[in-house]
Amino acid sequence: MNGRRERAQGTEWAGDPAGCGTMERMPSALPDGEPVPADGALPASALAGAADRPLGFYLHVPYCATRCGYCDFNTYTATELRGTGGVLASRDNYADTLVDEVRLARKVLGDDPREVRTVFVGGGTPTLLAAGDLVRMLGAIRDEFGLAPDAEITTEANPESVDPAYLATLRAGGFNRISFGMQSAKQHVLKILDRTHTPGRPEACVAEARAAGFDHVNLDLIYGTPGESDDDWRASLDAALGAGPDHVSAYALIVEEGTQLARRIRRGEVPMTDDDVHADRYLIAEEALSAAGYDWYEVSNWATSDAGRCLHNELYWRGADWWGAGPGAHSHVGGVRWWNVKHPGAYAGALAAGKSPGAGREILTDEDRRVERILLELRLREGVPLSLLREAGLAASRRALSEGLLQEGPYEAGSAVLTLRGRLLADAVVRDLVD
Repeated sequence: MNGRRERAQGTEWAGDPAGCGTMERMPSALPDGEPVPADGALPASALAGAADRPLGFYLHVPYCATRCGYCDFNTYTATELRGTGGVLASRDNYADTLVDEVRLARKVLGDDPREVRTVFVGGGTPTLLAAGDLVRMLGAIRDEFGLAPDAEITTEANPESVDPAYLATLRAGGFNRISFGMQSAKQHVLKILDRTHTPGRPEACVAEARAAGFDHVNLDLIYGTPGESDDDWRASLDAALGAGPDHVSAYALIVEEGTQLARRIRRGEVPMTDDDVHADRYLIAEEALSAAGYDWYEVSNWATSDAGRCLHNELYWRGADWWGAGPGAHSHVGGVRWWNVKHPGAYAGALAAGKSPGAGREILTDEDRRVERILLELRLREGVPLSLLREAGLAASRRALSEGLLQEGPYEAGSAVLTLRGRLLADAVVRDLVD
């Protein structure tokens, strides 16, 4: 049975469905959890040993000019916000509100000595805000915590919402990495996704970002859109590689219930992409990217060097600490995970009242953290230590090795590392290893 058919029979391997360069996505429903204290206080156990863990910040900007047909994230257009949040939900004063949460983070973390290692501004469309607003949000982190000398500072950007002057302002303000949502080079594919940029604009943005002095540039691609052909996907890869970013993310499109695209598929207006097609597209991506000098370091991410890897996402994948500021944003510090209220008006209202915007939290057990390490680290090029596996998981790892899903050399050295075929079946492999 080949890998494509096994994928079609129900195993999952796609990465972040957003294709927006970060794992910090805000889906439509928040999880259940215990209440967050009004002052946001964390248990002492969460801060124990904090100095030995890297700290990052995710800043969520929940605004979009239009809603893409596949989008199920916590984002809002002007029409969706009209009459629901008043002045508190305005883009004009959003930076001030987010700065208030950064200051709250400083109070909650107390005398935590860590400088911030990574900052990632995501959305939504962060570049709908003025460049000066993004710089001011970053400045609040610098003022309250300090930035590590080699800190990675990223923002996502819509290709149509930036120009050379905007990029120059970001770079002068401390941003050194930028992630452009390209998705596809083909107009008919962009139309299905309801993307508003024109083909060729993301590639031009890469050149503009380089000219502005950005050290690292990512292009996000999505494959498996209804109506996309293998040749369309190859054309998108060729266009992305021709632009010369040092990082490429390629994600399979996941059709979420409740989205416009899901409704169109249900009505029979566009076809659902076959699972075997998804697997073929992944193999096409791996072939093209590796031939161009890009190495995979996570199942859906490739970089030209270790320096080009997204350090912020690696905080998530390795279970480090991060504070997520903004409506619906999730945070994790020392085994405590919490999430903010979703609506920008409610978020701003809580902070204006001097309260935490947290909607709920959970305290992870040692077993929770062990399982999450396996789930996330298996997706990385370095793999997951076999020492984390229990007896049933070790037995499953031996089977995966014999089936060609894990690499022999790393296994003998004590780590489970996926082969290319294993990457196609990553979620199936990991489900066996966590037993």
